Amino acid sequence: MLDTKTIEIIKSTVPVLEKHGEDITKTFYKLMFTNHPELLNIFNHANQKQGRQQKALANSVYAAAKYIDQLEVILPVVTQIAHKHRSLGIKPEHYPIVGEHLILAIKEVLKDAATDEIIEAWTKAYGVIAGAFIGLEKSLYDEASQKPGGWKDFRTFNVTKKVKESDVITSFYFSPVDGGDIAAYLPGQYISVKLNIQGEEFTHIRQYSLSDSPEKAYYRITVKKEDGTNGKPEGKISNYLHNELKEGDQIEISAPAGEFVLEQTDKSIVLLSGGVGITPMLSMLRHLDASGMTNETSFIHAAINGNVHAFAEEVKNIEENNQLVKAYFCYENPSEKDKEEKAYNKEGYITSEWLKTIVSDMDSLVYMCGPVPFMQAMYEALLESGFKKENIRYEFFGPSMELKEPQSV
Repeated sequence: MLDTKTIEIIKSTVPVLEKHGEDITKTFYKLMFTNHPELLNIFNHANQKQGRQQKALANSVYAAAKYIDQLEVILPVVTQIAHKHRSLGIKPEHYPIVGEHLILAIKEVLKDAATDEIIEAWTKAYGVIAGAFIGLEKSLYDEASQKPGGWKDFRTFNVTKKVKESDVITSFYFSPVDGGDIAAYLPGQYISVKLNIQGEEFTHIRQYSLSDSPEKAYYRITVKKEDGTNGKPEGKISNYLHNELKEGDQIEISAPAGEFVLEQTDKSIVLLSGGVGITPMLSMLRHLDASGMTNETSFIHAAINGNVHAFAEEVKNIEENNQLVKAYFCYENPSEKDKEEKAYNKEGYITSEWLKTIVSDMDSLVYMCGPVPFMQAMYEALLESGFKKENIRYEFFGPSMELKEPQSV
Protein backbone atom coordinates (compact mmCIF):
# COMPACT_ATOMS: atom_id res chain seq x y z
CA MET A 1 0.00 0.00 0.00
CA LEU A 2 1.16 3.53 -0.73
CA ASP A 3 1.44 6.14 2.00
CA THR A 4 -0.78 9.23 1.98
CA LYS A 5 1.98 11.61 0.90
CA THR A 6 2.91 9.45 -2.11
CA ILE A 7 -0.74 9.25 -3.17
CA GLU A 8 -1.08 13.03 -2.95
CA ILE A 9 2.03 13.57 -5.07
CA ILE A 10 0.90 11.09 -7.71
CA LYS A 11 -2.53 12.72 -7.90
CA SER A 12 -0.91 16.14 -8.29
CA THR A 13 0.75 14.91 -11.49
CA VAL A 14 -2.58 14.05 -13.18
CA PRO A 15 -2.87 17.39 -15.06
CA VAL A 16 0.74 17.06 -16.24
CA LEU A 17 0.11 13.54 -17.51
CA GLU A 18 -3.01 14.68 -19.30
CA LYS A 19 -0.93 17.26 -21.16
CA HIS A 20 2.37 15.43 -21.65
CA GLY A 21 1.36 11.76 -21.40
CA GLU A 22 1.95 10.84 -25.03
CA ASP A 23 5.29 12.66 -25.13
CA ILE A 24 6.35 10.63 -22.09
CA THR A 25 5.25 7.30 -23.58
CA LYS A 26 6.85 8.03 -26.97
CA THR A 27 10.11 8.84 -25.18
CA PHE A 28 9.68 5.75 -23.00
CA TYR A 29 9.43 3.35 -25.95
CA LYS A 30 12.32 5.04 -27.78
CA LEU A 31 14.61 4.73 -24.75
CA MET A 32 13.56 1.19 -23.90
CA PHE A 33 13.97 -0.20 -27.40
CA THR A 34 17.34 1.54 -27.76
CA ASN A 35 18.63 -0.05 -24.56
CA HIS A 36 16.73 -3.36 -24.89
CA PRO A 37 16.16 -4.10 -28.59
CA GLU A 38 15.38 -7.72 -27.68
CA LEU A 39 11.97 -6.51 -26.48
CA LEU A 40 11.09 -5.83 -30.11
CA ASN A 41 10.51 -9.60 -30.21
CA ILE A 42 7.39 -8.99 -28.12
CA PHE A 43 5.90 -5.63 -29.05
CA ASN A 44 3.72 -5.00 -32.10
CA HIS A 45 5.88 -2.96 -34.48
CA ALA A 46 2.89 -1.74 -36.51
CA ASN A 47 1.13 -0.33 -33.45
CA GLN A 48 4.36 1.44 -32.52
CA LYS A 49 4.61 3.08 -35.95
CA GLN A 50 0.97 4.18 -35.90
CA GLY A 51 1.26 5.61 -32.37
CA ARG A 52 -1.60 3.50 -31.02
CA GLN A 53 0.56 1.75 -28.42
CA GLN A 54 1.96 5.03 -27.13
CA LYS A 55 -1.51 6.53 -26.81
CA ALA A 56 -2.87 3.45 -25.06
CA LEU A 57 -0.01 3.44 -22.55
CA ALA A 58 -0.44 7.17 -21.93
CA ASN A 59 -4.12 6.60 -21.16
CA SER A 60 -3.24 3.75 -18.80
CA VAL A 61 -0.63 5.80 -16.93
CA TYR A 62 -3.06 8.70 -16.64
CA ALA A 63 -5.81 6.42 -15.28
CA ALA A 64 -3.40 4.82 -12.81
CA ALA A 65 -2.41 8.25 -11.47
CA LYS A 66 -6.00 9.45 -11.28
CA TYR A 67 -7.18 6.37 -9.39
CA ILE A 68 -3.99 5.55 -7.50
CA ASP A 69 -5.94 5.46 -4.22
CA GLN A 70 -8.70 3.26 -5.65
CA LEU A 71 -7.12 1.03 -8.26
CA GLU A 72 -10.17 -1.24 -8.17
CA VAL A 73 -11.85 1.33 -10.43
CA ILE A 74 -9.49 0.44 -13.27
CA LEU A 75 -9.45 -3.31 -12.54
CA PRO A 76 -11.39 -4.18 -15.76
CA VAL A 77 -8.75 -2.38 -17.83
CA VAL A 78 -5.93 -3.97 -15.83
CA THR A 79 -7.48 -7.42 -16.39
CA GLN A 80 -7.83 -6.80 -20.13
CA ILE A 81 -4.18 -5.72 -20.40
CA ALA A 82 -3.05 -8.67 -18.27
CA HIS A 83 -4.75 -11.09 -20.68
CA LYS A 84 -2.87 -9.49 -23.58
CA HIS A 85 0.39 -9.64 -21.65
CA ARG A 86 -0.10 -13.35 -20.88
CA SER A 87 -0.87 -14.02 -24.53
CA LEU A 88 2.29 -12.17 -25.62
CA GLY A 89 4.55 -13.83 -23.08
CA ILE A 90 5.24 -10.83 -20.81
CA LYS A 91 7.10 -12.04 -17.70
CA PRO A 92 7.97 -10.58 -14.24
CA GLU A 93 11.54 -9.83 -15.35
CA HIS A 94 10.24 -7.38 -17.93
CA TYR A 95 8.64 -5.07 -15.35
CA PRO A 96 11.85 -3.60 -13.84
CA ILE A 97 12.99 -2.71 -17.36
CA VAL A 98 9.69 -0.96 -18.08
CA GLY A 99 9.80 0.85 -14.74
CA GLU A 100 13.36 2.09 -15.23
CA HIS A 101 12.61 3.54 -18.66
CA LEU A 102 9.28 5.03 -17.65
CA ILE A 103 11.04 7.00 -14.91
CA LEU A 104 13.77 8.05 -17.36
CA ALA A 105 11.11 9.23 -19.80
CA ILE A 106 9.33 11.26 -17.13
CA LYS A 107 12.63 12.94 -16.26
CA GLU A 108 13.49 13.66 -19.90
CA VAL A 109 10.10 15.13 -20.83
CA LEU A 110 9.29 17.05 -17.64
CA LYS A 111 12.89 18.14 -17.01
CA ASP A 112 13.11 20.36 -13.88
CA ALA A 113 9.42 19.80 -13.16
CA ALA A 114 10.27 16.16 -12.40
CA THR A 115 11.47 16.83 -8.87
CA ASP A 116 13.13 14.20 -6.71
CA GLU A 117 9.90 14.02 -4.75
CA ILE A 118 7.83 13.25 -7.87
CA ILE A 119 10.33 10.69 -9.14
CA GLU A 120 10.41 8.93 -5.76
CA ALA A 121 6.60 8.87 -5.63
CA TRP A 122 6.28 7.48 -9.14
CA THR A 123 8.94 4.84 -8.43
CA LYS A 124 6.89 3.66 -5.44
CA ALA A 125 3.62 3.80 -7.39
CA TYR A 126 5.05 1.86 -10.30
CA GLY A 127 6.19 -0.85 -7.90
CA VAL A 128 2.64 -1.27 -6.60
CA ILE A 129 1.09 -1.23 -10.10
CA ALA A 130 3.70 -3.67 -11.46
CA GLY A 131 3.10 -5.98 -8.53
CA ALA A 132 -0.62 -6.04 -9.30
CA PHE A 133 0.05 -6.95 -12.94
CA ILE A 134 2.61 -9.62 -12.05
CA GLY A 135 0.24 -11.27 -9.58
CA LEU A 136 -2.71 -11.23 -11.96
CA GLU A 137 -0.64 -12.48 -14.89
CA LYS A 138 0.77 -15.33 -12.80
CA SER A 139 -2.78 -16.51 -12.13
CA LEU A 140 -3.55 -16.29 -15.87
CA TYR A 141 -0.41 -18.28 -16.79
CA ASP A 142 -1.31 -20.90 -14.17
CA GLU A 143 -4.88 -21.09 -15.42
CA ALA A 144 -3.77 -21.48 -19.05
CA SER A 145 -1.27 -24.24 -18.26
CA GLN A 146 -3.53 -26.19 -15.89
CA LYS A 147 -6.52 -26.40 -18.23
CA PRO A 148 -7.04 -29.76 -19.99
CA GLY A 149 -5.08 -29.41 -23.22
CA GLY A 150 -3.57 -26.13 -22.02
CA TRP A 151 -0.02 -24.79 -22.00
CA LYS A 152 1.94 -21.86 -20.57
CA ASP A 153 3.77 -19.96 -23.30
CA PHE A 154 3.84 -20.91 -26.99
CA ARG A 155 3.11 -24.29 -28.60
CA THR A 156 3.81 -25.51 -32.12
CA PHE A 157 0.82 -26.08 -34.41
CA ASN A 158 0.41 -27.32 -37.98
CA VAL A 159 -1.48 -25.28 -40.53
CA THR A 160 -4.01 -27.94 -41.50
CA LYS A 161 -6.19 -25.86 -43.82
CA LYS A 162 -6.20 -22.44 -45.49
CA VAL A 163 -9.53 -21.14 -46.86
CA LYS A 164 -10.16 -17.93 -48.79
CA GLU A 165 -13.34 -16.37 -47.36
CA SER A 166 -13.46 -13.22 -49.55
CA ASP A 167 -11.22 -11.14 -51.80
CA VAL A 168 -9.29 -9.88 -48.76
CA ILE A 169 -10.02 -12.33 -45.93
CA THR A 170 -8.59 -15.84 -45.39
CA SER A 171 -9.08 -18.41 -42.63
CA PHE A 172 -6.32 -20.57 -41.16
CA TYR A 173 -6.97 -23.84 -39.30
CA PHE A 174 -4.44 -25.05 -36.71
CA SER A 175 -3.90 -28.41 -34.97
CA PRO A 176 -1.07 -29.15 -32.50
CA VAL A 177 2.04 -30.87 -33.83
CA ASP A 178 2.22 -33.07 -30.72
CA GLY A 179 -1.24 -34.50 -31.47
CA GLY A 180 -2.51 -33.66 -28.00
CA ASP A 181 -5.72 -32.01 -26.94
CA ILE A 182 -6.18 -28.26 -27.19
CA ALA A 183 -7.51 -25.95 -24.51
CA ALA A 184 -11.15 -24.98 -24.63
CA TYR A 185 -11.90 -21.29 -25.03
CA LEU A 186 -14.76 -18.86 -24.61
CA PRO A 187 -16.44 -17.36 -27.69
CA GLY A 188 -14.79 -13.99 -28.33
CA GLN A 189 -11.31 -14.95 -27.11
CA TYR A 190 -8.13 -14.72 -29.21
CA ILE A 191 -4.75 -16.39 -29.64
CA SER A 192 -1.32 -14.96 -30.40
CA VAL A 193 0.70 -16.25 -33.34
CA LYS A 194 4.48 -15.85 -33.27
CA LEU A 195 6.32 -15.70 -36.56
CA ASN A 196 9.98 -15.90 -37.48
CA ILE A 197 10.11 -14.33 -40.92
CA GLN A 198 13.21 -14.92 -43.02
CA GLY A 199 15.31 -11.78 -43.23
CA GLU A 200 13.67 -10.18 -40.19
CA GLU A 201 15.84 -9.57 -37.12
CA PHE A 202 13.00 -9.84 -34.63
CA THR A 203 10.04 -12.14 -34.22
CA HIS A 204 6.54 -10.80 -34.80
CA ILE A 205 3.58 -11.55 -32.54
CA ARG A 206 0.00 -10.78 -33.51
CA GLN A 207 -3.27 -11.49 -31.75
CA TYR A 208 -6.25 -12.80 -33.75
CA SER A 209 -9.74 -13.65 -32.60
CA LEU A 210 -10.80 -17.26 -32.86
CA SER A 211 -13.52 -17.36 -35.50
CA ASP A 212 -15.12 -20.78 -35.03
CA SER A 213 -17.13 -22.28 -32.18
CA PRO A 214 -15.20 -23.60 -29.16
CA GLU A 215 -16.75 -27.02 -29.71
CA LYS A 216 -14.22 -27.81 -32.48
CA ALA A 217 -11.03 -29.88 -32.15
CA TYR A 218 -8.98 -27.20 -33.93
CA TYR A 219 -8.39 -23.46 -33.75
CA ARG A 220 -9.40 -21.16 -36.58
CA ILE A 221 -8.37 -17.54 -37.10
CA THR A 222 -9.54 -15.34 -39.96
CA VAL A 223 -7.24 -12.58 -41.19
CA LYS A 224 -7.78 -9.57 -43.45
CA LYS A 225 -4.93 -8.79 -45.82
CA GLU A 226 -3.94 -5.17 -45.22
CA ASP A 227 -2.63 -3.83 -48.54
CA GLY A 228 -1.76 -0.35 -47.32
CA THR A 229 -4.61 1.54 -48.99
CA ASN A 230 -6.35 4.71 -47.77
CA GLY A 231 -3.23 5.98 -46.05
CA LYS A 232 -2.80 2.91 -43.86
CA PRO A 233 0.55 1.07 -43.76
CA GLU A 234 0.76 -2.34 -45.39
CA GLY A 235 0.28 -5.16 -42.90
CA LYS A 236 3.54 -7.09 -42.84
CA ILE A 237 2.11 -10.02 -40.90
CA SER A 238 -1.27 -10.20 -42.63
CA ASN A 239 0.50 -10.21 -46.00
CA TYR A 240 2.91 -12.90 -44.82
CA LEU A 241 0.03 -15.08 -43.64
CA HIS A 242 -1.88 -14.63 -46.90
CA ASN A 243 1.06 -14.90 -49.28
CA GLU A 244 3.60 -17.16 -47.57
CA LEU A 245 2.02 -19.38 -44.93
CA LYS A 246 0.95 -22.68 -46.50
CA GLU A 247 -0.93 -25.78 -45.45
CA GLY A 248 1.59 -28.09 -43.76
CA ASP A 249 3.66 -25.24 -42.33
CA GLN A 250 4.20 -24.89 -38.60
CA ILE A 251 3.49 -21.90 -36.40
CA GLU A 252 3.86 -20.97 -32.72
CA ILE A 253 0.60 -20.20 -30.89
CA SER A 254 -0.30 -19.02 -27.38
CA ALA A 255 -3.20 -20.45 -25.39
CA PRO A 256 -6.53 -18.60 -25.83
CA ALA A 257 -6.97 -15.41 -23.83
CA GLY A 258 -9.24 -12.39 -23.53
CA GLU A 259 -12.06 -10.84 -21.52
CA PHE A 260 -14.37 -9.93 -24.41
CA VAL A 261 -16.47 -13.07 -24.18
CA LEU A 262 -20.05 -14.21 -24.53
CA GLU A 263 -21.81 -14.03 -21.17
CA GLN A 264 -24.54 -16.23 -19.76
CA THR A 265 -27.70 -14.15 -19.97
CA ASP A 266 -31.45 -14.34 -20.47
CA LYS A 267 -31.39 -11.16 -22.52
CA SER A 268 -31.72 -10.92 -26.28
CA ILE A 269 -28.34 -10.57 -27.99
CA VAL A 270 -27.10 -8.24 -30.72
CA LEU A 271 -23.87 -9.17 -32.52
CA LEU A 272 -22.69 -6.08 -34.41
CA SER A 273 -19.58 -6.07 -36.61
CA GLY A 274 -17.79 -4.31 -39.41
CA GLY A 275 -15.26 -5.83 -41.82
CA VAL A 276 -13.02 -8.48 -40.29
CA GLY A 277 -14.55 -7.59 -36.90
CA ILE A 278 -16.98 -10.36 -37.79
CA THR A 279 -14.54 -12.95 -36.39
CA PRO A 280 -15.39 -12.89 -32.64
CA MET A 281 -19.06 -12.31 -33.51
CA LEU A 282 -19.12 -15.45 -35.64
CA SER A 283 -17.54 -17.47 -32.84
CA MET A 284 -20.27 -16.25 -30.52
CA LEU A 285 -23.02 -16.99 -33.05
CA ARG A 286 -21.74 -20.48 -33.81
CA HIS A 287 -21.50 -21.27 -30.10
CA LEU A 288 -25.03 -20.00 -29.43
CA ASP A 289 -26.28 -22.14 -32.29
CA ALA A 290 -24.31 -25.26 -31.30
CA SER A 291 -25.18 -25.07 -27.60
CA GLY A 292 -28.95 -24.99 -27.98
CA MET A 293 -29.35 -21.27 -27.48
CA THR A 294 -32.52 -19.78 -26.08
CA ASN A 295 -31.62 -16.13 -26.75
CA GLU A 296 -33.12 -14.22 -29.64
CA THR A 297 -30.07 -13.05 -31.57
CA SER A 298 -29.67 -10.30 -34.16
CA PHE A 299 -26.51 -10.65 -36.25
CA ILE A 300 -25.75 -7.30 -37.93
CA HIS A 301 -22.72 -6.93 -40.20
CA ALA A 302 -21.38 -4.07 -42.31
CA ALA A 303 -19.08 -4.52 -45.31
CA ILE A 304 -18.16 -2.50 -48.38
CA ASN A 305 -19.77 -5.11 -50.64
CA GLY A 306 -20.13 -8.83 -51.19
CA ASN A 307 -16.62 -9.18 -52.62
CA VAL A 308 -15.06 -8.47 -49.23
CA HIS A 309 -17.81 -9.95 -47.05
CA ALA A 310 -16.59 -13.11 -45.30
CA PHE A 311 -18.90 -15.83 -43.96
CA ALA A 312 -22.10 -14.52 -45.54
CA GLU A 313 -23.27 -18.02 -46.47
CA GLU A 314 -22.24 -19.46 -43.11
CA VAL A 315 -24.31 -16.87 -41.25
CA LYS A 316 -27.31 -17.24 -43.59
CA ASN A 317 -27.23 -21.03 -43.13
CA ILE A 318 -27.40 -20.61 -39.37
CA GLU A 319 -30.28 -18.15 -39.75
CA GLU A 320 -32.21 -20.52 -42.03
CA ASN A 321 -31.88 -23.38 -39.55
CA ASN A 322 -32.41 -21.46 -36.31
CA GLN A 323 -35.59 -19.46 -35.87
CA LEU A 324 -34.06 -17.45 -33.01
CA VAL A 325 -31.41 -15.91 -35.30
CA LYS A 326 -32.01 -12.95 -37.61
CA ALA A 327 -29.16 -11.77 -39.86
CA TYR A 328 -28.85 -8.34 -41.44
CA PHE A 329 -26.15 -7.19 -43.87
CA CYS A 330 -25.38 -3.56 -44.71
CA TYR A 331 -23.24 -2.82 -47.78
CA GLU A 332 -21.64 0.59 -48.15
CA ASN A 333 -21.15 0.26 -51.92
CA PRO A 334 -22.87 -2.89 -53.24
CA SER A 335 -21.81 -4.32 -56.58
CA GLU A 336 -24.21 -5.00 -59.43
CA LYS A 337 -24.04 -8.67 -58.51
CA ASP A 338 -24.98 -7.85 -54.91
CA LYS A 339 -27.98 -5.90 -56.18
CA GLU A 340 -29.08 -8.67 -58.53
CA GLU A 341 -28.79 -11.32 -55.83
CA LYS A 342 -30.33 -9.09 -53.12
CA ALA A 343 -27.37 -10.04 -50.96
CA TYR A 344 -27.84 -7.25 -48.42
CA ASN A 345 -30.57 -5.61 -46.36
CA LYS A 346 -29.43 -2.00 -46.43
CA GLU A 347 -27.22 0.15 -48.65
CA GLY A 348 -24.96 2.79 -47.14
CA TYR A 349 -24.27 2.83 -43.43
CA ILE A 350 -25.84 1.40 -40.30
CA THR A 351 -27.86 4.17 -38.64
CA SER A 352 -29.73 4.54 -35.38
CA GLU A 353 -32.99 4.77 -37.34
CA TRP A 354 -32.33 1.45 -39.09
CA LEU A 355 -31.27 -0.25 -35.85
CA LYS A 356 -34.62 0.66 -34.32
CA THR A 357 -36.44 -1.03 -37.21
CA ILE A 358 -34.58 -4.35 -36.96
CA VAL A 359 -34.09 -4.69 -33.18
CA SER A 360 -37.13 -4.22 -30.99
CA ASP A 361 -35.60 -5.06 -27.61
CA MET A 362 -33.50 -2.08 -26.47
CA ASP A 363 -32.54 -4.07 -23.36
CA SER A 364 -30.51 -6.47 -25.53
CA LEU A 365 -26.92 -7.29 -24.63
CA VAL A 366 -24.76 -5.89 -27.45
CA TYR A 367 -21.36 -7.19 -28.59
CA MET A 368 -19.48 -5.04 -31.09
CA CYS A 369 -16.20 -5.27 -33.01
CA GLY A 370 -14.71 -3.63 -36.09
CA PRO A 371 -12.44 -0.78 -37.26
CA VAL A 372 -12.12 2.14 -34.84
CA PRO A 373 -14.23 4.63 -36.89
CA PHE A 374 -16.95 1.99 -37.27
CA MET A 375 -16.93 1.28 -33.54
CA GLN A 376 -17.25 4.96 -32.67
CA ALA A 377 -20.11 5.46 -35.13
CA MET A 378 -21.92 2.35 -33.91
CA TYR A 379 -21.49 3.28 -30.24
CA GLU A 380 -23.16 6.61 -30.91
CA ALA A 381 -25.89 4.99 -33.03
CA LEU A 382 -26.63 2.39 -30.35
CA LEU A 383 -27.00 4.99 -27.62
CA GLU A 384 -29.09 7.23 -29.86
CA SER A 385 -31.33 4.24 -30.64
CA GLY A 386 -32.04 3.67 -26.96
CA PHE A 387 -29.69 0.78 -26.13
CA LYS A 388 -28.32 0.94 -22.59
CA LYS A 389 -24.67 1.91 -22.16
CA GLU A 390 -24.17 -0.76 -19.49
CA ASN A 391 -25.30 -3.44 -21.96
CA ILE A 392 -22.76 -2.60 -24.69
CA ARG A 393 -19.61 -4.73 -24.86
CA TYR A 394 -16.81 -4.05 -27.35
CA GLU A 395 -13.22 -4.88 -28.15
CA PHE A 396 -10.57 -3.20 -30.29
CA PHE A 397 -8.15 -5.05 -32.52
CA GLY A 398 -4.92 -3.71 -31.05
CA PRO A 399 -4.36 -1.32 -28.12
CA SER A 400 -7.50 -0.33 -26.26
CA MET A 401 -9.15 3.02 -26.81
CA GLU A 402 -12.14 4.82 -25.34
CA LEU A 403 -15.33 5.37 -27.29
CA LYS A 404 -17.00 8.74 -26.84
CA GLU A 405 -20.71 9.19 -26.21
CA PRO A 406 -22.75 11.44 -28.48
CA GLN A 407 -23.44 14.85 -26.92
CA SER A 408 -27.18 14.37 -27.32
CA VAL A 409 -27.23 11.32 -25.03
